[in-house]
Formats: sequence, structure tokens, C-alpha cells
Amino acid sequence: MLKVLKSNKGEGYIDVAVLVLCVMLVIALAVKVLPVYIAKQQIDTFATELVREAEIAGRVGVETTNREILLRDKMGITPTVRWSKTGRVQLNEEVSLTVTYETNIGLFGGFGSFPITLRADAAGKSEVYWK
Repeated sequence: MLKVLKSNKGEGYIDVAVLVLCVMLVIALAVKVLPVYIAKQQIDTFATELVREAEIAGRVGVETTNREILLRDKMGITPTVRWSKTGRVQLNEEVSLTVTYETNIGLFGGFGSFPITLRADAAGKSEVYWK
């Protein structure tokens, strides 16, 4: 009987089971969190492209609105856009914009809801001289 108690034949099974459980939890967490990083990249691109459109057009108006609609359709997101100014922007005058987007990270199995607000800022200078 003493010989059976001192045997270590089944010792590794519990360690492997705990290790597999921990690895699966880390993978599940990554699957929930990585889409937020992708959304942040999309918001940054959204802001940069809108400011570039305002720089080329020299104003915040029809051109930027059309570009915003195109980007919303292309990226599949609907963020809130706030410009520092509207209308004509004179040569070398700065224009900036803030883009905010709210996304939700839920816990495993839908036990909770954590809304996260992503924000991207971009600024640029007009390339058009208005007489």
C-alpha cells in the first residue's frame, strides 16, 4: 500500500489540465479584446482621410461630407465627427477634427457589458488660397 501512495504516475495529468484551461481563457480574452484594436485603427484612418480631404478642398463642407459618407459605407462604422471649424479654410490655416466611436466589449457568455469610447484626433493645414 505504501508503494502505491509514493508512485508519481498520474501527477502530470492535473498540471496539463490546468495549463490547457489557462491557455483557453487567454485565447478567449484575446478574441474579445482584439476587435477593439482593429476598430481603433479604423477610427484613426477615418480621421486622417477626412482631414486630408479638407486640406485638399480648402474647406469643411460638401467635399468632406461626401467623403465621410463614403468612408462610413466602406468601413462599416458610424462614428461621431466634430470639426474645429466649418466653411472655407484659408491657405496654411489649421483645421482639426475629433472622431469618436463607441463600441462594446462583453464578458464571456454575455455576463456583462463594457462600453468603450474610442477617440481619434487629426489636424492639417489648408492647401487652397481663397481670394
